[in-house]
Amino acid sequence: MMPLTMVNTGEPMQIKKVGGKEEVKKFLENLGFVTGGFVTVVSDIGGNVIVNVKDSRVAIGKDMANKIMV
Repeated sequence: MMPLTMVNTGEPMQIKKVGGKEEVKKFLENLGFVTGGFVTVVSDIGGNVIVNVKDSRVAIGKDMANKIMV
């Protein structure tokens, strides 16, 4: 298992765990980051990532990306 910030661009990965406080987990779940779902990193700029998740493109900061384990 590794954080989303460590994933290579263009490689689809399955989400194993979403960490953080309850409100952070809920926020990420609402964006589509759910355990068992798939995510693909489109772009990585200084740890901040743009990802495809559930047919949507979402930009998240480094802190949030580190809470998503794949």
